[in-house]
Order: sequence, then C-alpha cells, then structure tokens
Amino acid sequence: QVQLVESGGGLMQTGGSLRLSCAASGRASRAIGMGWFRQAPGKAREFVAAIRHSGSISYYTDSVKGRFTISGDNAKNTVNLQMNSLKPEDTAVYYCAALLRVPTSFKNAGEYDYWGQGTQVTVSS
Repeated sequence: QVQLVESGGGLMQTGGSLRLSCAASGRASRAIGMGWFRQAPGKAREFVAAIRHSGSISYYTDSVKGRFTISGDNAKNTVNLQMNSLKPEDTAVYYCAALLRVPTSFKNAGEYDYWGQGTQVTVSS
C-alpha cells in the first residue's frame, strides 16, 4: 500500500529553483506533521525541514533557512518543499516522511512513521 510519493526532483544549475512535492495516502494521510530529509552519497541522512500541520509551524536546518520553504495542503494531503538559490551542496536524494504523533523532535528521523522512496536533486556548479 503506497503511503508517500515524492515528485519534482531533477537537475538544476547553481542559483536555480526546484519544487518537491509529496503526496500522502492511507494512514500517512492522517499525519500530524511531515518532514523532508536528504542523503548525499557517502553521508548520513540529514534533516532538512518539517511542518506541523496544526498551526503550520515549520522547522528548518540552518543551511537551508532563507532558501527553502516547506508548506502543507491538508485538503490534498500533500507537502511541498520550495527550494530556491540552490547550491551544489544541496545535491542529494530527498525523502519525504510522515509523523502520526507529536515527536520529541521534528528533526529526528527515527520518530517518523512513513517514508517515501526518495527523489534525486542534483545541482550543478
């Protein structure tokens, strides 16, 4: 049963923009919050951004603040990540994840209940 499906990745030049989307279905559509993580080759998966649906509270890792914006559409069960001013260091596979209950920290990957299959983002210099 498909729970989370990401789309919108691709190849972009430095300074460009991409918009990632994540569609939730099944139990994942009842998430109280959703997040985006990324994993570059040879590196650990890292937190990028998250949003708590109640109150639309958002969280970002420092390296993307001011460049990335996370937003949610509860009616469509989707969450988006608008990525502007892209840098080569943003190159990674981006994963969408869903939370079914309030976590200790939205930045902790271990607290997420569902994960998407990932979408590749490549930023060329």
